[in-house]
Amino acid sequence: MARSPPRSARAAAEQARIETLFARFEAQESDPRTELNYTSPYTLVVAVALSAQATDVSVNKATARLFAEADTPAAMLALGEAGLKSLISSIGLFNTKAKNVIRMAEILIAEHGGEVPLARAALQALPGVGRKTASVVLNELGIEPAIAVDTHVFRVSHRLGLARAKTPDKVEAELMAAIPGPYLTRAHHWLILHGRYVCVARRPKCAECPVADLCASGDKLSAA
Repeated sequence: MARSPPRSARAAAEQARIETLFARFEAQESDPRTELNYTSPYTLVVAVALSAQATDVSVNKATARLFAEADTPAAMLALGEAGLKSLISSIGLFNTKAKNVIRMAEILIAEHGGEVPLARAALQALPGVGRKTASVVLNELGIEPAIAVDTHVFRVSHRLGLARAKTPDKVEAELMAAIPGPYLTRAHHWLILHGRYVCVARRPKCAECPVADLCASGDKLSAA
């Protein structure tokens, strides 16, 4: 009966697999970015907050009009909640999002001199900004390596064998521990893009996948 390789050998092999996996993502796209359009930390925070349960495409269509009129907290307050709603009504949950964005603008002006605070605790204290939104903003701006676990990241990380946890926060912790340091600032975008365009929920495009031979679920997915 053949013996299993020692745990240290298995760990080294797994580390090499993950290193190769992200090296391939890097070879395809060395500097991945969010697909949300923004011009400043403020417009980025607003765009990410609006993107909850909405597609980036729908948010970009709405913010093209919105940011032409209001791209600062002061301009957003001048626009008002009713004016904001009229510009983002095509986005899901627009009523709640409009209230949060207006309240956020008030707080930014009253407590932060009209600037977006770029420390996690202060950022997450803003209306409509949870951990996931803060992670996207801090990572996109190069302030803090972070991985926001949305449905794409959750699905892809499990399929690739990068995480096993059942909650987004625990998956985030597993990914932060597993992904090699040089790739951490870009891993969030690679995983999202991979899930959005290749490793889709139904009928994943395994034949087009650059890491198919490294996928922990490859046999199951290709046979489905």
